[in-house]
Amino acid sequence: MGASLLRLHFHDCFVNGCDGSVLLDDTPSFTGEKTAVPNNNSLRGFDVIDNIKSQVEAVCKQVVSCADILAVAARESVAALGGPPWTVQLGRRDATTASLDAANTEIPSPKSDLDDLISAYSKKGLSTTDMVALSGAHTIGQARCISFRDRIYNETSIDSSLATSRQSNCPSSGGGDDNLSPLDAVTCTLFDNFYFRNLVKKKGLLHSDQQLFGGGSTDSLVTTYSTNTARFFSDFAAAMVKMGNISPLTGTDGEVRLNCRKTN
Repeated sequence: MGASLLRLHFHDCFVNGCDGSVLLDDTPSFTGEKTAVPNNNSLRGFDVIDNIKSQVEAVCKQVVSCADILAVAARESVAALGGPPWTVQLGRRDATTASLDAANTEIPSPKSDLDDLISAYSKKGLSTTDMVALSGAHTIGQARCISFRDRIYNETSIDSSLATSRQSNCPSSGGGDDNLSPLDAVTCTLFDNFYFRNLVKKKGLLHSDQQLFGGGSTDSLVTTYSTNTARFFSDFAAAMVKMGNISPLTGTDGEVRLNCRKTN
């Protein structure tokens, strides 16, 4: 579940800041972010957050926000899978609103080109180095066939053996959209630098992954991370702190939800 919990925090922060909006369920009078294209049938781990929240509420009622729980869960997930630690700043409050439109437009697509990625992160105050480091989160977790089908059948910047092996579980037509493949085929449950080692070998699963290494401005950084785990870990940890600081609600803004799925 670690990769999914890390992704929840990312998809929360990139839509109106790290405010827990991604956790809100739709109601007859409210449309949340869960049905947005990047999230629908894709995000998971909501039940884990519910479980954490209920245990935290039992100990100290209405003190720890759902947004903060996402931030801490992301760090603990990375730590559990062998990644670097970082100090999570706390005190975020929870949004009473959400934005389906922003979720559909602000979260980078797996089909993004390098310029799109740099721009999407820049809009959030994150540098190109932050973007490349955070992309290294794809050293864990899985992707759905629909996210990489075009790449494995139509692109040339992919190792032929990887393309062939992924095609067996992702038909070119006739279904299989939700079939999963690991983003890092070598060590998919270890948080390490193999994502970058794979990119240097044209073994990025998503188009947006391989865009980081293919003759563009980020090639040198990918090469560095592929041989220097300590540098990747250091840059990743710093970038996670920056991402966790995107437009938080503090003071009397927002609320501390009692149930992460609905406003108080």
